[in-house]
Amino acid sequence: MTDSLGLHTAAAAGAEPPLCVDLDGTLVKSDTLLDAALLLLRQQPLSPLHWPGWLRKGKAGFKQEITSRANVEVEYLPYNQPLLQYLREEHARGRRIVLATAADQAFAERVAAHLGLFEGVLASDGRHNLAGGNKLRAFQQRFPEGFTYIGNAMPDRTLLQASHTPMVANPHRRLRLALRRDGTTVHREFLHTVPRVRTLLKAIRLHQWAKNVLVFVPALLAHDVSPRSLLVSLLSFLSLSFCASATYLINDLLDLEADRRHPRKRNRPFAAGDLSPLAGVGVVAGFFTVSLLLAVFVPRMFAFLPGPAGMYSRLEEPNYFLAWLAIYTVTTLLYSFVLKRVTLVDVLVLSGLYTVRILAGSAASGVAVSAWLGAFSVFFFLSLAYVKRFAELNLLVQRGKTEASGRGYLTGDMEQLRSFGTASGFASVIVLTMYVSNLDAAHLYRHTSRLWLLIPVLLLWISRVWLLASRGQLHEDPVVYAITDRRSWLLGGISAAIVWAAL
Repeated sequence: MTDSLGLHTAAAAGAEPPLCVDLDGTLVKSDTLLDAALLLLRQQPLSPLHWPGWLRKGKAGFKQEITSRANVEVEYLPYNQPLLQYLREEHARGRRIVLATAADQAFAERVAAHLGLFEGVLASDGRHNLAGGNKLRAFQQRFPEGFTYIGNAMPDRTLLQASHTPMVANPHRRLRLALRRDGTTVHREFLHTVPRVRTLLKAIRLHQWAKNVLVFVPALLAHDVSPRSLLVSLLSFLSLSFCASATYLINDLLDLEADRRHPRKRNRPFAAGDLSPLAGVGVVAGFFTVSLLLAVFVPRMFAFLPGPAGMYSRLEEPNYFLAWLAIYTVTTLLYSFVLKRVTLVDVLVLSGLYTVRILAGSAASGVAVSAWLGAFSVFFFLSLAYVKRFAELNLLVQRGKTEASGRGYLTGDMEQLRSFGTASGFASVIVLTMYVSNLDAAHLYRHTSRLWLLIPVLLLWISRVWLLASRGQLHEDPVVYAITDRRSWLLGGISAAIVWAAL
């Protein structure tokens, strides 16, 4: 361990003891080693093959190897704001403040240089891991007059016991209980947290489950509202939703750096440090397990519920829904790791995932997807994917930037994306027009001429979405816009009434 900024080891008579501040989980809400490891995993997916060799160098050596290869941007770290404000006040008073962390020395120095509050840095040096007893011995050596410490986790227990005025920031529950048993009085707490349930619900993006309602579409359009079709569609909806949430979590873990630079995405649980990546991995594993169990059970519903013969009548029938779930999962992960950074391909993949949801619903219910529905979904969802990218670029223009980080798009591409997206949206209207005028619709509707009223409704919604996007008034995700916009709900109700009148 080193002291690169030249700490003084003696205090003037009567001066306050130096204020020593931990980094991970204390000054910063996240674990910077995990942040660096995730960034390295995204930039160099094969790097984990080298991690066992780095671990043989010990904890300090492993930290040095990881942080030296992953350039975590310290200015965007999720700092504990109440603690940071306190440190600024103490610094203004002239108090000696030291950053004391088990993180690697070079990284800690970058944090200290960015904040400009610390007289010195004590950190791991590649050979010695400055944590627990090692940190306490370093303090006793450099601050024989005593010290005040601010920590957050169990390794800080002995340091807080030895501190003049122990303080904590977002303390772990185990640490609270241990300090209470020790009789250690905490003089101040710096809390910057969000309720755990609220954090988890935000992380799994529960509102995005609305996209998976598409699995009901094949059965509903075929007018198959039997209990069996609705139940298997519900099971497939839940299976796909748990799977989608797991992939969203993986995407957010890999996008930590980009999200922290974004004005809204920086508030996502991982980026904001409100949810630990390790906890996220546990949730991912649990959600994938639930999704798989539900998917395995989907075709078995046909064995227990009465219905027309020939539809998964035997348990040994292939599980086509499970196959589509696998396709969805693999495609989504490929998108998170690679395809989201390939210009235009990313848009095609996003739109294709909507169609996959419909095909998964078809596989679950046993109702075939018509060529009309397939063509409509391709063009309609391609328009939504383009408007999402267009809105992102529009936001960049408002922020004075010219390039989407990690996406490959330039703000100069906006007009071309607008032409692609509007053309795709109107192409979907043409498909709907051809369907209504086709004799196929007559088999399902007694008053097919009334379905023509759907055309102006769809034209109005698509046109309004693109108009708002051009004005910079559209949320980046059009699905979120659709489920929160009153006019969209009104147009949806009108569409439902038109279809009901045509039956």
